[in-house]
Amino acid sequence: MAGTRVRVDVVGMDRVHKKLNKLLQKGRTLEPAFAEIGEYLKEATQERMNLQLDPSGKSHEPLAPETVRRKKGKGHILREEGYLMDTLHYSAFARGLLLGTDLEYAATHQFGREEDGIPARPFLGLTTSPWSDADEIVEILKGHLDG
Repeated sequence: MAGTRVRVDVVGMDRVHKKLNKLLQKGRTLEPAFAEIGEYLKEATQERMNLQLDPSGKSHEPLAPETVRRKKGKGHILREEGYLMDTLHYSAFARGLLLGTDLEYAATHQFGREEDGIPARPFLGLTTSPWSDADEIVEILKGHLDG
């Protein structure tokens, strides 16, 4: 898939890792849990994009004045036409989850493009502030353990 992908492993996320191991020990497939996590993360990412926040909870760098003029003051960061948000999708597997977009310009937004003066405006990743995606992921995994 062309576009942008940011890898987030459960390494260092002990609570999530423990819940995943419990599901495996019970002989359960992880695909349904990863699918629910994928849906949650897709919606959380879209909400952050609406709020113009990066995964750490910081506001995205404002648009350049010339960009605002070109858009006649209607510039919403990462959402000129909504294609980026609308193309977010996930794929859940027994051993993992992929969340991303197949739009090639997504990498420019995620990582920036210094030679063109475009700052990084990350949108993919787990939220750490003011709320934690890891907390929600643990709750989802608990639901799969109880079910």
